[in-house]
Amino acid sequence: MSRVFKALADPTRRRVLEILRKGPKTAGELSAEFEVSKPTMSAHFSTLLEANLVDATKSGRTITYRLKMSVLEDALLGFAQVFGMELKTDSETSDTA
Repeated sequence: MSRVFKALADPTRRRVLEILRKGPKTAGELSAEFEVSKPTMSAHFSTLLEANLVDATKSGRTITYRLKMSVLEDALLGFAQVFGMELKTDSETSDTA
């Protein structure tokens, strides 16, 4: 879980995840959203991959990233439980409706 929180600690990586919530994006599309060098963005992508928050698919020279929402949800639920909070997942809230 510490890798997830390390990844979430950086505002650039949080913004990448926010962008990926809308759907998959190539590394170039994501990099265009930020005013940093390509090597810097590559390091951010590596951190997100190590934390298992994103999935990457390579096709030729293009890498496409996708958000792995279940990993993020699990990390947030675990974090909430550490502080004695109980959060409901979407499936639990739809069962009570």
